[in-house]
Amino acid sequence: MSETELDRNTLGGWSTVNPVTLEVIKICFEVKQLIQKRVEKENDLMIYNPLLYASQIVNGTNYVVKVLLSLDGLCVHMKIYQSLDCDGAKLSLIEIQFPKTFDDPLIPF
Repeated sequence: MSETELDRNTLGGWSTVNPVTLEVIKICFEVKQLIQKRVEKENDLMIYNPLLYASQIVNGTNYVVKVLLSLDGLCVHMKIYQSLDCDGAKLSLIEIQFPKTFDDPLIPF
């Protein structure tokens, strides 16, 4: 997280929506199987491409992430909580919004 983003989050506010970082991509892939279970399609997900995210520092970090699931623009918005490092930095998939389109804005929820 950049210092500017950290400053925005110090009071529990959400960061601006930004392109995903390598750290956020790794987090998304750790919860991919949970997304696949919740987003049942006739075919397996052919694409799983994290695009945008916002974060919120709480007692840990909340992330909302937009992930592209198909070439026709089908997306999922997901909220993930990551506990503090001292608590094991565990990830929890809190909620998803599905279906979403490629053009739907990512709004923290």
